[in-house]
Amino acid sequence: MREIAEAFLGHSVKNAVVTVPAYFNDSQRQATKDAGAISGLNVLRIINEPTAAAIAYGLDKKTSRRGEQNVLIFDLGGGTFDVSLLTIEEGIFEVKATAGDTHLGGEDFDNRLVNHFVGEFRRKHKKDISANPRALRRLRTACERAKRTLSSTTQTTIEIDSLYEGIDFYATITRARFEELNMDLFRKCMEPVEKCLRDSKIDKSQVHEVVLVGGSTRIPKSAATIAGFLQWQGTLFMKVKGLERKDNNLLGKFELAGIPPAPRGVPQINVCFDIDANGILNVSAEDKTAGVKNKITITNDKGRLSKDEIERLVQEAEKYKAEDEEVKKKVDAKNSLENYAYNMRNTVKDEKFAGKLGPAEKQKIEKAIDETIEWLERNQLAEVDEFADKQKELEDLCNPIVAKMYQGAGGNMPMGGGAEMPNSGYGNASSGGSGAGPKIEEVD
Repeated sequence: MREIAEAFLGHSVKNAVVTVPAYFNDSQRQATKDAGAISGLNVLRIINEPTAAAIAYGLDKKTSRRGEQNVLIFDLGGGTFDVSLLTIEEGIFEVKATAGDTHLGGEDFDNRLVNHFVGEFRRKHKKDISANPRALRRLRTACERAKRTLSSTTQTTIEIDSLYEGIDFYATITRARFEELNMDLFRKCMEPVEKCLRDSKIDKSQVHEVVLVGGSTRIPKSAATIAGFLQWQGTLFMKVKGLERKDNNLLGKFELAGIPPAPRGVPQINVCFDIDANGILNVSAEDKTAGVKNKITITNDKGRLSKDEIERLVQEAEKYKAEDEEVKKKVDAKNSLENYAYNMRNTVKDEKFAGKLGPAEKQKIEKAIDETIEWLERNQLAEVDEFADKQKELEDLCNPIVAKMYQGAGGNMPMGGGAEMPNSGYGNASSGGSGAGPKIEEVD
């Protein structure tokens, strides 16, 4: 760490302030200080990680103007999860309670994706790659990239050349499917939060600020789950890198501020190019929304294209325009049905609302969802009308039952479709709530 700091700053580093988990005891803190001394650092001070996160976001200065504030630090990293509750008053930090899970983090989300795609490869190609370390390593890298991409878009693709025995692997996954694969992990995050609040003897309604720390909190579902669990009433404020938005409908669609999905109808095009030794420009483009690729080669003819070449490119663009639009419509229809099915499955599994369903109604919905998902897996290349008909069929069956369930739970059920289904695993933000509500803020 010293070498990293020196390389970044461009000069030697002699003094340091070191952060440690809040649950470290005296011997662990002393061992950390000794390790700093061995590396040649003068450790001026050791502070708790949640305290450092609060200071990094200036909460000590904010609270000096507002009196005592209770701050929940939600730290979900790559391999561990820590929760701390601080009380800050006049610049003084007091750790009220800590909790966590040393075996829960971003790697677990990656593992779920890897297992999912290993199964998909097996179904498509009748081959098992689980015993091939090289193939699994390449797949894991692609899955980690897909996980990050799904934090800012509603779908992404996995594409690996010659993954196993010369077979290329290409697959798509939606954010709804990713959330469904990891739903139990998101809910598992709430267990340490509950314990932390219980140990601190502070009710969740008394939490004024929530600070999200760690790369895995950039997953929208992470923020949605903690927001739903705290049952925040009124307006929820989220701040990410200076971008702010408010959302008054916590039971509706929840998107992390600052990373909205691309608007409908706007293609997400990735363009790559290179110039070879002969001066030939090779350009490739991929429309990620439709999964369509195209390549052109441009030769260096006195720095410009000929009139015929320009005309040919224009004609090709027009020729494939309608075809690309049809492919995009299919992709959108398939994703809409998949989103609705998985969001509905998560809603029915939600213990808070599932108890309002009768056994027969619950079984009826679950059977319809399972049949729809099985149909999707068998009909990836179906027509737009077929996807739309399947979605309408599922909506006609599910919406009346779920509307009744939400009325019984005291909530409001948006009836538009899959994107508007409630996706928070916890909480019931009733329309009669009051108060400004706490803020949730993110620290890199």
